[in-house]
Amino acid sequence: MNKIAICFTEKGAGVLERLRQESEKKGIRPPECFAASKDADLPDGFTRIGEPIANWTASVFKPGNALIFVGALGIAVRAIAGLVKDKLSDCPVVVIDDNGQFVIPVLSGHVQGANKLAVTLAELLSAVPVITTATDVNEVFSADVFAVENRLSIANREGIKKVSAKALEGKKVTLSIKDYPPKEPVDVIVADETDAEYSLLLRPKRYTVGIGMKKGKDPAMVERFFLEILSERGLTPADVYALCTIDVKEEEEALIQLRDRYAIPLLAFDKDLLKMAPGNFAGSSFVEETVGVDNVCERSAVLGAGRGGRLVAGKQARDGMTMAIAERG
Repeated sequence: MNKIAICFTEKGAGVLERLRQESEKKGIRPPECFAASKDADLPDGFTRIGEPIANWTASVFKPGNALIFVGALGIAVRAIAGLVKDKLSDCPVVVIDDNGQFVIPVLSGHVQGANKLAVTLAELLSAVPVITTATDVNEVFSADVFAVENRLSIANREGIKKVSAKALEGKKVTLSIKDYPPKEPVDVIVADETDAEYSLLLRPKRYTVGIGMKKGKDPAMVERFFLEILSERGLTPADVYALCTIDVKEEEEALIQLRDRYAIPLLAFDKDLLKMAPGNFAGSSFVEETVGVDNVCERSAVLGAGRGGRLVAGKQARDGMTMAIAERG
């Protein structure tokens, strides 16, 4: 995710600068740093905002971003109050005090990863992470964390509360994956669809999207194409296990933004691996001359789908972009 941080005082700027330095030492991408104070002396690389904090927050409260406020918790709460909509998709928000002693996840602790981000930031600053989510502080099973860690989509969000409540009461949480269909009601089922009785249904992400493109394509154009080819098959980004491409394209800004916006892993294969993909593909002599293999989108989608993967939507081309969809075996 893109970490975007804002401070309000010189002390806060010092905390952010220390966070930047420690991130770079550990090979972690540092946050982009902003400051709301007009008078504070700032380290190099900080950007002063010239608008009310609520307006600035609204401009960066987007999928793929994680917001870090260095200052009072109340400032962050007021800034995000009108933007909060959905616990499964809202931006993760974390607050750090002006002395860099405490790191508090405020929003989207589980699914969007604010808790994990807080722990990471606390380690970098030698601070204390203040985690308040009930399943974490009681060290019990968390259904939404389980879904995220195992790349599963949540089919019925109301089931999260039911399963979490049972775990917090100290009762056993039952899970059906291998023994399917279950012979008796269970708490959590991992399946595409089921007629069995359950509290929470988690669906495997079954599809990979292979993407090829000319250099420097507009990210908004690539995103529109991506959403359209999914919609044509009745799919959404929540159904996508991975984005796939050739290694020479993995640093394309359009792919990075797509990866970050929808929190979908990006897999990149070299040309020799792509040539080994099983199946018949729509080859192009131009593509082969350019990147060394005759097809990127179909071959990468199949490789990303793993053993038994198969194309379900062949190569579609538009304005220097190609995409294909494969289903995992």
